[in-house]
Amino acid sequence: MTTMTEASVREFKMPDVGEGLTEAEILKWYVQPGDTVTDGQVVCEVETAKAAVELPIPYDGVVRALHFPEGTTVDVGMSIIAVDVSGGAGDAPAAAPVAEVPTQAAVQTPAQAPAAPARQPEAPQAAPPEAEAAKSVGSGRQPVLVGYGVAASSTKRRPRKGAETAAPQVPDAIQAELNGHSAAPAVRERPLAKPPVRKLAKDLGVDLATVVPSGPDGIITREDVHAAAAPAAPATQAAPVAEPAPQVTQAPVTAPAAVSVPSYDTGRETRVPVKGVRKATAAAMVGSAFTAPHVTEFVTIDVTRTLKLVEELKQDKDMQGLRVNPLLLIARALLVAIKRNPEINASWDEAAQEIVVKHYVNLGIAAATPRGLLVPNIKDAHAKTLPQLAESLAELVSTAREGRTSPAAMQGGTVTITNVGVFGVDTGTPILNPGESAILAIGAIKLQPWVHKGKVKPRQVTTLALSFDHRLVDGELGSKVLADVAAILEQPKKLITWS
Repeated sequence: MTTMTEASVREFKMPDVGEGLTEAEILKWYVQPGDTVTDGQVVCEVETAKAAVELPIPYDGVVRALHFPEGTTVDVGMSIIAVDVSGGAGDAPAAAPVAEVPTQAAVQTPAQAPAAPARQPEAPQAAPPEAEAAKSVGSGRQPVLVGYGVAASSTKRRPRKGAETAAPQVPDAIQAELNGHSAAPAVRERPLAKPPVRKLAKDLGVDLATVVPSGPDGIITREDVHAAAAPAAPATQAAPVAEPAPQVTQAPVTAPAAVSVPSYDTGRETRVPVKGVRKATAAAMVGSAFTAPHVTEFVTIDVTRTLKLVEELKQDKDMQGLRVNPLLLIARALLVAIKRNPEINASWDEAAQEIVVKHYVNLGIAAATPRGLLVPNIKDAHAKTLPQLAESLAELVSTAREGRTSPAAMQGGTVTITNVGVFGVDTGTPILNPGESAILAIGAIKLQPWVHKGKVKPRQVTTLALSFDHRLVDGELGSKVLADVAAILEQPKKLITWS
């Protein structure tokens, strides 16, 4: 049987792809044991409490084992896949200890998936390669991202006793090092970047080694990758972003079909497991409802003039190619109302017993997706022009519906809009997004009889509902904000006079 040394097998651990996440569910494996993988290749898709994310492998090698089947929820920091990075050349030296790696059969049965063999760090003879590498790391080494371990050390090991007699069995590369000669050039320092950024770089054809990092501790950000790809934009914009590499295997590897089914039928009932985004949403809504004292106010308004302005903007040359709809003008109206009443854009700091007023607006837009309700936000929406706001809204909604919203896009929101009107609903009492002080619900816009200029006429009418945290927003402030939004939508020219 072919054996592998500890040093040749790398264990890729479940990373924290958000901020402080503790677990993720493996949705789909794109590789199986025996497949060759390369640095940056997507090997699986996982769902966290915030989004579905594709995980790229951070090194080259051959897949030896998948430790968990599809549908399994795995804690951050646990090894999920073993990769032989030795190149698969022959057996290991006779004197080297053998590190047993779970086979495919060990992860095909759901009952066996959580078993002890999958947790290799507990076995002393199969210590994680990160721990081995850490022993030889000098004090000047740079930190690496969660889930990637420490880069392989270039420190030479002292030859074992009897190495001379075992020389014929030692691979050429190891024998060359024992003789004091390196068989390969020194490995360059691995660029620091999170998995989604590595995926973006791969899609844009950007070599991370050539990117100048701007993030903390030398981490490469999405903006850095886009900046590096900018010179090549004319040549690449004509084609859509590519899907994962063709060599990726799409067939399920280890999980029986029943494992990945999201629900099951008991005859008279269908039970749907609550996990991932739905589980996080449920916990957040319960926490919000029972932590922040909610108050909701309503106003019914005539938005006929706003709809006319929407049609005019669709013909404006500055808005060509952009999606112009009532949501765009409602978002702009809310931003103007916040500018006039900045105290509404705040949060409650329980630990410090302080109200934190934000001088920026990260505008959240609630989006219904197959994975559940997501609330990504437009960063610094207050500083955007109307065309920029339209572009950001379109990108945010399409990304959410395609299930590609990143965890970062759902963090840091300050105020939210939820459009229940698209379902034909008149209004509702929305629950605050955790950490925010206000949320505006938009009802359906319907043609209704309305008193206009002293006469009853058919007009386009809708109802707005504003929920706010009564700890920091009193009735006066909440009423002013809602009244300002209503006034702008009834008389859109106020977008100019109040801006």
